Amino acid sequence: MKTTHRIIACLIALICFSAQRAAADSPLTSTDFHQAYANEPIVAQIVQGRTPSDDTWAYLAAPDNPVAVKMAIINKIGWAFEGKNSYQLFLSYLKRQGICKREKDLYQKRPGDLLLSAAYLKAMDNYFNVEEAARMARRARQMHPDSYTVNIICALIEAQIAFDSDWGEVYRLTDAVRRNTTLKDDMNDEAKRIIFEYMDLYGSDT
Repeated sequence: MKTTHRIIACLIALICFSAQRAAADSPLTSTDFHQAYANEPIVAQIVQGRTPSDDTWAYLAAPDNPVAVKMAIINKIGWAFEGKNSYQLFLSYLKRQGICKREKDLYQKRPGDLLLSAAYLKAMDNYFNVEEAARMARRARQMHPDSYTVNIICALIEAQIAFDSDWGEVYRLTDAVRRNTTLKDDMNDEAKRIIFEYMDLYGSDT
């Protein structure tokens, strides 16, 4: 009987481990493009697994900072299987600074990369449920339709939704951004390479 219980326990552990591995292999969790911005001081100071400082939130909130560096910061802050609360920490900072009073104020704030930062943080906090984050990112894309960075981050969040049902769509969403030569090239080539090194794995499903 003890042997049977041991076998069952091992099977349950294996199933849980496999589910965690599968969940960790996805558009949001497997595109570590922050490595392409490792020389940026604000990116270098992020320690994964630690709560970001107010300096980090201030950089994300500053309208003149490059949007690609902001996204690299969030990419490095990262995700956790059990979830994170980076979005709420950022929102609390914005409220303390008087940048917005309520969550819905983000939808009206310009530049739209403030909303994109919030969307990407929210998506990374809980990559199992990114519907609201996708709505936020699409609104940011409406504000900045010409930005490559805004478009690719929005596409990654949308691809996370498609990940559960249509791997061909996962590929098409980001590939469409890559093929759009009219976009402002505001992300460095190494970051793009890292993103598509993973996203191109889904190309065989198109």
